[in-house]
Amino acid sequence: MNSLHKIAAGFTVLVAMAACNKYKAAEFSVDKPATVAAQEDIDAYPALKSYINRAAHPNFKWGVALGLQEYLDKGVKYRLANKNFDEIVLGYEMKHGAVVQANGNLELTKVKALLQTAGQAGMSVYGHTLVWHANQNAAYLNGLISPLVVTSPAYANDLNLAGLKDKSFTGWNRASVGAGITVADAEGMGTGNKAIKLVSTGSSAAATDLQLITPSIAVNKAHKYEVVMYIKSDIAGEGRIAFEGLNNNTPSIDWTKSGTATATFTTGISWKEIRFQINDFAGDNIKLHIDLGYKPGVTYTVDVNNLYVFDTQGTPAINNLVAGGDFETGTGWGGWGGASTRGITADGMGVGNKGKAFFVTNPTKSANYWDVQTSYPFAANLNNGETYELSFWVKGTAAGIIRPELQSADYSSNGFGQVAVTTDWKLVTIATPTTSADRSRLIFSYGEFAGTVYIDDVVLKSSKATGGTTTIAEKSPFEKTTIITGALDKWMKGMLEVSKPYVRAWDVVNEPMDDGKPYELKTGVGRTLAADEFYWQDYLGKDYGVMAFKQARLYGNANDTLFINDYNLEYNLDKCRGLIEYAKYIESKGGKVDGIGTQMHISITADKNNISEMFKLLAGTGKLIKISELDIGVGVKTTAATAEHYKAQAEMYKYVIDKYFELIPAKQRYGITIWSPLDSPANSSWRAGEPIGIWTEAYVRKLAYASVAESLKANTK
Repeated sequence: MNSLHKIAAGFTVLVAMAACNKYKAAEFSVDKPATVAAQEDIDAYPALKSYINRAAHPNFKWGVALGLQEYLDKGVKYRLANKNFDEIVLGYEMKHGAVVQANGNLELTKVKALLQTAGQAGMSVYGHTLVWHANQNAAYLNGLISPLVVTSPAYANDLNLAGLKDKSFTGWNRASVGAGITVADAEGMGTGNKAIKLVSTGSSAAATDLQLITPSIAVNKAHKYEVVMYIKSDIAGEGRIAFEGLNNNTPSIDWTKSGTATATFTTGISWKEIRFQINDFAGDNIKLHIDLGYKPGVTYTVDVNNLYVFDTQGTPAINNLVAGGDFETGTGWGGWGGASTRGITADGMGVGNKGKAFFVTNPTKSANYWDVQTSYPFAANLNNGETYELSFWVKGTAAGIIRPELQSADYSSNGFGQVAVTTDWKLVTIATPTTSADRSRLIFSYGEFAGTVYIDDVVLKSSKATGGTTTIAEKSPFEKTTIITGALDKWMKGMLEVSKPYVRAWDVVNEPMDDGKPYELKTGVGRTLAADEFYWQDYLGKDYGVMAFKQARLYGNANDTLFINDYNLEYNLDKCRGLIEYAKYIESKGGKVDGIGTQMHISITADKNNISEMFKLLAGTGKLIKISELDIGVGVKTTAATAEHYKAQAEMYKYVIDKYFELIPAKQRYGITIWSPLDSPANSSWRAGEPIGIWTEAYVRKLAYASVAESLKANTK
């Protein structure tokens, strides 16, 4: 029998034996690992909001924070939020910095989409936050109150100002004097400059009721002329410039380059530039009529030094060797270096919050200052031995150093030295002589700077040139207060009117109290501010909170629930008391504060006695109380966290929620918001790499989830 036959025979015997015996599985079992069993227990819990007895707690809000796009994408975060919570709050996207654009307009398209999406899902939205010092469009706000910077035209002035400068009015005609037309010392723009003061009478009602006529100006009928005037008034005013010598002596004009021509311009407490061109000449001479009689009882101020009429096709008085140095029509600048980027900003980001600027972003400092550079090539080489003056405006997202220089193709140069950059616009005026006839370009080096540098209004000229003087008109404290009041009102009105169909509760004032002086407001004075920091209270004073609450009530729904919110109230009980006192102050001035929010970004080592005392203090106000931003760290990063850490975290979550329900009376409980539902990623801007959530980054429920569920269940029966 061969091998194959032997195998077949054996198999037949086995089959026969099997047919005679019924199969019986061997008894064998393994205990389920404790960690697996524990996770299965946690996973068996229903959704968190299902534990809230709505009949007993109809107004209690169980909330969660997340990003706008996370919700709009309708992915896992969207489903997690809808399943487990009944209110969402956006961490950033409803704040000033996210919404207000460089020109002051509000971009609310995505906010509207979020509100509609949440409404369709039956999810309420808590508004966060209206007035804060961080996450602001500080560049826009600072631009509003920055000095007005005026560079005189690079052409000769065809308007004779002698009669104004000596106060004789020689050649000028005070055709209708109103309540007075005089020249005042030191009331113009800048330091010590003269101004024309024109005052309308109490009955003034027509343009020519207050009128000053200029001397005759010779013109070339084939050319375009530009008129420039800077004017302000003590109260709202109105005016025009009419003419003698045009075919149409009272034209509608785009006075301020707004894009719309009107018969008149308006004036206010800050200097306003009136600037336009004319070429509708009927003859060889013209006169300007400054007509300011429209409104009664207005005092107008016109700067003398910067009152100009000039031929735009005449011979320049100054030759700027950097064409397009205002960056309004692009740039002839090149550049290089590492991971740096450069370009032209959006409109409204230039100096004085006007026009455009040039920017260079260098992510990190380089080994050498010349490793990151921009270069502007001259049309012709500079003259050897001549001194050249460079002026420009500069600011950065941080403090640092840049270096301008005049360079040759072989990299030899004449440097202007180091220029210190701050986070505020500043005018730099420097000079250097050339020591070679082959200086062919202007170089700026950024290797020593980490961040973004903005430059604007770059002028390089020979020291022999005339003209091109710069006037800096600082705004007074009263102007700044008035301007910032208007900016706050515009922001509040725009955000609240869009949100009011969906949002019924707001953080109106966020983090007002100083940590070191807990009964006083925070201030930015004396500090180097981040690029997105702006302290409204530094311009509006203690009443900034009063304004905010009144505006929120005015522009939102009349019955909205309005909160004041702060952090570290459980850490510093005096700060808690200070916040309570500030809420009382707001109400003493006519605002209505409905609730107080306590953020509670805490850790497992937080003082439990302080937490209880904080809740008692807050309960004593009689106001609604909200745990507005609850997350709890364990003292180490996620990579180092142990089972003991997570057990302590779960216990602390339960303690906080239990104490909230124990110490805050039912009628005062607005709700609780989990600020970071998931553990924070290592690259996050918030508590980076910390296991602060009740889910892991992979959406696995943690022990904290179970403790939160048990606490909600026990406290909302």
